[in-house]
Amino acid sequence: MKILAIIVFLAMYVLMTVFMSKRIYIVFGVAAIFLVTGILPLSAIPGAINWNVLLMIAGTMVLVDFFIRSKMPNLLADVLLDKAPTVMWVIILMSVFSGFISAFVDNVATVLMVAPVGIAICKKLKISPVPMILSIAVSSNLQGAATLVGDTTSIMLGAYADMDFLSFFWMKGRPGIFFAVELGALMTVPVMMILFRRFRQKVSAQEYTKVEDYVPTVLLVLMVVLLIVASFLPNKPSVTNGLICCALAAVATVWNLLKTHKGEGAVHAVKAIDYETLLLLLGLFLVIEGITQVGLISDVANAIASVGGKNMFLLYTIIVWVSVLASAFIDNIPYVATMLPVIRGITAALGVEPYLLYFGLLTGATLGGNLTPIGASANITATGLLKKAGYEASFKDFIKIGVPFTLTAVMCGYLFIWFVWH
Repeated sequence: MKILAIIVFLAMYVLMTVFMSKRIYIVFGVAAIFLVTGILPLSAIPGAINWNVLLMIAGTMVLVDFFIRSKMPNLLADVLLDKAPTVMWVIILMSVFSGFISAFVDNVATVLMVAPVGIAICKKLKISPVPMILSIAVSSNLQGAATLVGDTTSIMLGAYADMDFLSFFWMKGRPGIFFAVELGALMTVPVMMILFRRFRQKVSAQEYTKVEDYVPTVLLVLMVVLLIVASFLPNKPSVTNGLICCALAAVATVWNLLKTHKGEGAVHAVKAIDYETLLLLLGLFLVIEGITQVGLISDVANAIASVGGKNMFLLYTIIVWVSVLASAFIDNIPYVATMLPVIRGITAALGVEPYLLYFGLLTGATLGGNLTPIGASANITATGLLKKAGYEASFKDFIKIGVPFTLTAVMCGYLFIWFVWH
């Protein structure tokens, strides 16, 4: 059963790479195979689906639609065009901006908030938004490990290792993982300067766009604040973030109805939801649960422990780079959940503190999703937004940006954590 699951899983990724436009059919085809063969039990389906992520995406998409039609992204684009000398620096500034937000807000929500601004800029410049939007996505993934509230895996580590918000900045008299991530982010700037060196067109804003409604912007900012506050609440429901986003989307819809006395805005917002992206994520949740059920992720964790032995540098190196590779293809949440107790057991047996391996795990598992366009929910969301705007981002387009980003950021974090924490 496990061999069949591996073969079908690998075939899915190959087919999705070759036939990007047929991704939904491929994913649900594999999910159906898993169900028919018993790889994925029917009883496991409810727990396999991350409703929080799906609700958050749907709610944010509605809110972002009102945000776009308020013309605020156009104003932000005008401001940015005034500050950046060339298109290359516009892309870099947008990427850095998305990374900063993503250190405190979920990666998917970040992409949904920042990408419309990027698309508005590219429309003004009459250039393809593909490079900019993909850079926004990978930058948002990069910063997820910077703080306790930046990503689900960070929250998991904080809870498991009894770390608070400040532990990510300074712990036991040493710099925390925040500085490792920021060093990696800083070093991606020269990478972007090389990747986008041909974008030398001068930019400027002739005049600033007039915003028609500030309420959607206020609600988006409120969403960011509430998501940060919610991250500190103990024992909160797993769908808390999704409910926050959906509730604010409902407020935006009601406000639009009261303001215009028409239903066109609400209908437009519902139509703006990218159902294809939601379905793709839904299918991937089922597939990942299938390979988790057959023990593939546990096998990877145990193999790391057996190969690394008692050599801390070898263990650390294996954990970082295997985590990078694994999270490029599988959901990093079940992987991290499996690896945390493995790391605790290894370090307890060796009589050493586990933080070196914990931080190595988080670095690799968070950044590895940038290796492929389907390695992280933010990447799937970004390619979905591009498709909705009429642009197709190929596998080649993504890896040209994702691979150098990932290798640069991981290598910097890998070296920083080793020298600070070994």
